[in-house]
Parts: sequence; C-alpha cells; structure tokens
Amino acid sequence: MINHLPSTLPTPTEDAPADSRQPRLAYLLSSYPAISHTFFLNEITELRKLGFSIDVASINKPAWPPGMPSLQEASALETTFYVKDVKPARVLYTLLKIVFVHPRVVVRGLRAALQLDGWNLPATAYALFYLAEALLLGDWLRRRGQQHLHVHFGGPVATVGMLTSLTWGIPYSLMIHGPEEFYDVDKSYLGRKVARATFVLCISDYCRSQAMKVSDPAHWAKLHVVRLGVDLHLFTPDLARDRSGTVELICVGRLVPDKGHLVLLRAFSRLVSSGYDLRLRLIGDGAERRGLESFIAREGLEGSVILEGSLNHEATRRKLSQADIFVLASFAEGLPIALMEAMAMEIPCVSTFVAGIPELIRDGLDGLLVPASSETALSAALERLICDPALRHTFGRAGRRRVQDLYDLRANARLLAEKLHEELPGALAPV
Repeated sequence: MINHLPSTLPTPTEDAPADSRQPRLAYLLSSYPAISHTFFLNEITELRKLGFSIDVASINKPAWPPGMPSLQEASALETTFYVKDVKPARVLYTLLKIVFVHPRVVVRGLRAALQLDGWNLPATAYALFYLAEALLLGDWLRRRGQQHLHVHFGGPVATVGMLTSLTWGIPYSLMIHGPEEFYDVDKSYLGRKVARATFVLCISDYCRSQAMKVSDPAHWAKLHVVRLGVDLHLFTPDLARDRSGTVELICVGRLVPDKGHLVLLRAFSRLVSSGYDLRLRLIGDGAERRGLESFIAREGLEGSVILEGSLNHEATRRKLSQADIFVLASFAEGLPIALMEAMAMEIPCVSTFVAGIPELIRDGLDGLLVPASSETALSAALERLICDPALRHTFGRAGRRRVQDLYDLRANARLLAEKLHEELPGALAPV
C-alpha cells in the first residue's frame, strides 16, 4: 500500500551525488553512527553493497571519545548531515530563504505542527522546534534530489520525519524498533505516523503487533516484519579459548533502568555468596553507573564485577570472545543486537521474556529465559549454566544456528532491499 504524495522536489542540483545511476534513498536517524546502535551502520553498509546510493541525515552528532571510532565510523561521521550541528547563522539564512522561496512549504509546515497537539502549549513549542528541523532537513533532501525518506525509530526522530513529509510533500517510511515509542503512543503520535507513512517495517512480530494496536486496520497491510541481523563472518565462536577456571559472565548494554542491571547484580551476588568462582563484566555506560558502583561496593563485589564503560564494536567483540555466559536482565527492549552477537559467537544466553526476545531465544532450545525482575529465577538460570558446561555448549551451538536461520545480516539486508524495491519502485529509480 503506497500513498502517492505530491512532490515539490526540483531536479537534482549541484549538491546531488555525481553517480546518479544507482537507486537512491535518504536515511534519517536520531544519532549516527552511535556506539550503542552499530546496526544502523551495518545496514547502510550492506545496502550500499547491494547497489543503493544512500544519503544519511542524523538529528544529533554522537559524542565519540578520541580514538574510539573505527575507520568506517569515522567516515560516517564525515559524510552525515547533522541537523543540530548546522551553524546558527546558516540555520537563520536557510529558514529565511525557505520562507521567501517556498512560502507554501512553510504554511503547510506550520499547519501540521500546530495540529499535532492543539492547545497543549508545551507540546506545541516542541512541535515548532521539530518543524524547524524538518525545514532544514527538507531543504537538504531537496538539494540532494532525494525523493524518499526512511526513518529508524518511531519517537521524536520520526516526528521530524513526519513533519518533513507533511511540509515538503516527500514520502517517508518507518522502521519501528520499540520500546520507547510504545510507552505513550499519543505523545509519540505513533498512530498518525503509521497512517502517514508509505510503509512501516517492524523488527519483530511483537513490534508489528504494537503498531497494529495503535493503527486503523486499514493500515495493517503496510506493516511488514523485516528482522535485523549480525555479521556471521565477524561474530564467530572462539574455539581455542580455555573454558576451565573462573566462569565469566558478560552483559552488553547501556547502564539505564530498562536493562535491569541491578537485578542482575543481585542475582550475581547470590551466586558469589554460594561459593561459585565467577566474574561479571558489564560493557556500557549511562546514568545508572553510580548506583551500580554503590551496590558493588556495598556487597563487596569489587573483585568480581568489572565495569568496562563504553567500548567500540571491535573491543566489545574481543571481550565477548572471552565470555562463558551472556546475560541480559532487561525490563524493556526492542530486540537486542547484543544478544544476537553473543549467540553468533556460540555464547549461551540468559535473558527475559520481554518484547521480541522470545522470538530470538526459544526458552530451553536456544538459551534460557526468565521473568523480568525475578532475581531468583535469573540466579537459578545462571546457576544451571554455571554447573553444566555441556549444556552451555548445547545452547551455544543452538544459538548460532538460530541466528543463522533468522538474523543473518547479509540475508536480511537482501530482504530489506527487496522490500524497498517492491514498495518504492518510483522513488528508488535512478535519477
């Protein structure tokens, strides 16, 4: 189902890429290339290998510690258009130019922004800020000669994408991940975003069900499941590692409440108190770090728990190769790439019955799942794997097969490319 929208795009200008023979597409992301969202970079890279010419815009420029980005990430930082990184004088000049050259665009944009929340003044103020970003983004798309905008996530970044579409008449599509956009669907305008979108991709069946819940059934046909994936040539098992001695647990995820790190630490503390020789490595950073450090000190776990902070992709992969068990105690998720990466490396996984995770890990077949928030169940599941190396091996092998079957990056990128060609034959035609 495709909505045919009037386009205000002129022919490409001097800003358009020199090679116009490839099918072209613009991506809009919240932060790119971000440490915690490397799958964006992987997806775009694979689509480019499949012949797509992709321009990337990001609302925010990610903060990378010096020396941390890889060459590929550094290249992405150089070639991405950062909406909030535009100099104030340039912002003012561009907005004034749009007002005088494209007054109808501005009128459509104001109407769309003011209709988002009516008389809710704080929300309307935010909408006007999003409109300013949409005007800048639309002007960039126009200069690049782009005819379709593809947006990852359904929150504020998609609000900018929707306003860009309503303002400039440029069709857009969504890739919905969850869980943030599902918390307050009215505040995120999720139903309206689905209705306006040309099509909507969902990373899991669970994600699609949440989009269906807020959408008119007339729009359900535009909701498609296209799964994420990991590079199975990069994430391979380390068969040479000595698995005797201290059992190493690892968790990769931002230190935020959603990830359930405190429940994990409480479960881990029980196991250490029971006499098991264990080490827990937490990779990631965030607002919860100080509270976790206090718990570690209070429980005397300084020698057993290592807070690694944020690591780049290659450093994280090296740490994973040393792990015996991967654990993620999340309260809320989309579908974690970190779990897929661990499974691809034949590391047995323990996680929770949350969102799309049971689509990745079938409890008792590909790993172990426990109720979110239950430190008792989490401790028992970890103890089961700690005490049974043969079971760890079985789940490790089964986990990699599961990823090979459903979450292979290259296979899923081909499926995504096919879906883009199917849904957008006109927009993707070479200019």
